[in-house]
Amino acid sequence: MYNKLLISRNLFIMALLIGAWVAYLIQLILKLSLPWVAGIALVGAALSYVAVNWLLDTGKRLTSNLNQRLDDTAIEVIICGMAGLLMGILVGVLCSFPLSVLRGAGSYLALLVFVFCVWLGLKIGTRRAFDVFHSISLHRGNQQLSWGDQEWQEGYKVLDTSAIIDGRIYDVCLSKFLQGPIVVPTFVIEELQHIADSSDAIRRNKGRRGLELLSKMKKHSSIKIDIIETDIEGEKDVDGKLVALCKQLKASIITTDYNLNKVAELQGITVLNINELANAVKVIVYPGETMQVAIIKEGKECGQGIGYLEDGTMVVVEEASHEIGQDLEVVVTSVFQTAAGRMIFTRKARETRSEAGVGNNLCDSAEVNLYG
Repeated sequence: MYNKLLISRNLFIMALLIGAWVAYLIQLILKLSLPWVAGIALVGAALSYVAVNWLLDTGKRLTSNLNQRLDDTAIEVIICGMAGLLMGILVGVLCSFPLSVLRGAGSYLALLVFVFCVWLGLKIGTRRAFDVFHSISLHRGNQQLSWGDQEWQEGYKVLDTSAIIDGRIYDVCLSKFLQGPIVVPTFVIEELQHIADSSDAIRRNKGRRGLELLSKMKKHSSIKIDIIETDIEGEKDVDGKLVALCKQLKASIITTDYNLNKVAELQGITVLNINELANAVKVIVYPGETMQVAIIKEGKECGQGIGYLEDGTMVVVEEASHEIGQDLEVVVTSVFQTAAGRMIFTRKARETRSEAGVGNNLCDSAEVNLYG
């Protein structure tokens, strides 16, 4: 609060000085009376205060945006961009020097060639940064690979919009199962923003949830995620851009989109599907095992009750439709793998034990009758 008051006071004093100076210059030219000079000074001070305050706010916003852009830009892009800028300056000087000797339009042509070379060097450096670092890492890995000491670098993993909206990628990253940097291109963020601005409430909530999750991952210290500013020319849809980017970076893709999964596999790209990972780590049960399950709704068939395990696996219990809301001990009878996921069919354990008890009693009765 004190700093804000101090800045306002300094601006006020500066505005008064500017207003007095402007009034003094006008008085020298027009020879005005004292009231007019005082009025001009006050008006000039007010306009100066507003103008200086606006300039300071604009400077703060530009600085904040610049810092945000630098934080979101990968270090590889910054390094290669600076190297490309220096190379562009060098090539621009060499190419523009012969043109500067020409008379007339030679100096203008030299300036245009210099600016074009600088722009081209910066563009190439930023667009091909990951290719350069990937080739360097591969070359270094080929030189240092040995049986006793294998030094290698994990490849990049490009994050798809569907995986960000899904949300489980955050927990997967925290579990340390993913190694290497995760890359999020800017056109994926633009798609998330477009979804977040949708008129449909469900799509809008999905887009906002994806942006919040991406910001959460960016701030986490143990998750290495890089946002790269790139755009793939010649590709209009996001899926095509993702496939082309993975080919350029020789990277794998993280997604939950079935269609993108198949297209990427056809293009020879490694696909890390979170749904396949979730199915792979689900609890494996076998017929005859017992488990506890809560019945939450009725099944499609008459008398069936439906419950779910912690990993989302559906459990169908026979003759349990009237026990909704209760925890039952059930025995697995069969397990089916469907396109929608794994389904476990069970029956209540006490009925199984009752049938077993009835069977034992029948056997005992038979023995009694048989042996007298």
